[in-house]
Formats: sequence, structure tokens, C-alpha cells
Amino acid sequence: MPRIFSDEFKRDAVALVESGMSQRQVCKDLGISKSALMVWVRDSRFQSHGMTPSKDPDERREMTAALKRIRELEMENEVLRRAAAYLSQAHITPPK
Repeated sequence: MPRIFSDEFKRDAVALVESGMSQRQVCKDLGISKSALMVWVRDSRFQSHGMTPSKDPDERREMTAALKRIRELEMENEVLRRAAAYLSQAHITPPK
């Protein structure tokens, strides 16, 4: 019979992973399976971007691809922001 975990327990487990603790260690400490923890972490990432986790595998694949694209765009945005900041600095000598 599968074990039922409270939402608070799941949030705490995900918070441990997000704080930098390895998934293996969290599973060992809390006595949960790695696959359960991976699902909780994935669902938490979906929810943090306003997506509702789904049981449908095709929809999950699409949402995972969307998260990957979001991360890529965020990195591109950060590079452009830094480039704009660098170029806007006073590297050009003012006219006299």
C-alpha cells in the first residue's frame, strides 16, 4: 500500500533539495524514494512558474520543455542585461 505524505512534508523535502542538499541525502534522511522526491521537485518547479502539474506524460514533457526554454531565455536576458550595463558605462571619452 503506498504511503501518503502531507503537502507540508513534500514542501519541506523540496526545500531541503533547493537549499543545496543532495536528493540522495534527503531521501535517506526522510525515508522516501528518489522517484517520489523527483516528482515533488519537478511539480514544485512547474508551480513556481504558474503551471499546474499534470499526470499526462505528453503534457509533462511539454511543460518540461517549456521550463527549459524559460531557463534559456532567462540566461539570455541576463547576458544582454550585463552587456547593456557594460556598454552604457563611460568607456567613451566625453567631447571637449
